Amino acid sequence: MKNFLKSFVTDESGASAAEYALILVIVGLAIVVGAGKLATSIGKAMSDTAACINTGDSAGCTRS
Repeated sequence: MKNFLKSFVTDESGASAAEYALILVIVGLAIVVGAGKLATSIGKAMSDTAACINTGDSAGCTRS
């Protein structure tokens, strides 16, 4: 029993799994935030393009 407890305390394989899980959470959050910002950007570009097409005048449509 003493050897089991000693090996259980010194075993670090669980720490590695926790570290990998933390890395996956951070990467997952970065993907979600990036996808949200990209969706907003694409939506704005599409709205701006639609407005330019609807007016039929390219003078008021500038790149920003």
